[in-house]
Amino acid sequence: MENSSKKLYNYTVLLEKEQDGGYHAFCPVLKGCHSQGDTFEEAVENITEAIELYLESLMADHQPIPKEDLIVKPLTIIV
Repeated sequence: MENSSKKLYNYTVLLEKEQDGGYHAFCPVLKGCHSQGDTFEEAVENITEAIELYLESLMADHQPIPKEDLIVKPLTIIV
């Protein structure tokens, strides 16, 4: 029996440019969900796939799917 009803999830991801090239990508709401890519586009594609696998794993284990309550606030610090 296949469950064909898919649900849409929205998550914020952060991408950091690596000093030696490429990008590190992670989703702060999904602890331990990280990926990388040689280009920005590849990093976005890879973190998207990592999030899908992360959520599928939670569902398979009957664990709750985290809801995003992340607030992104840039700060300017003067020292």
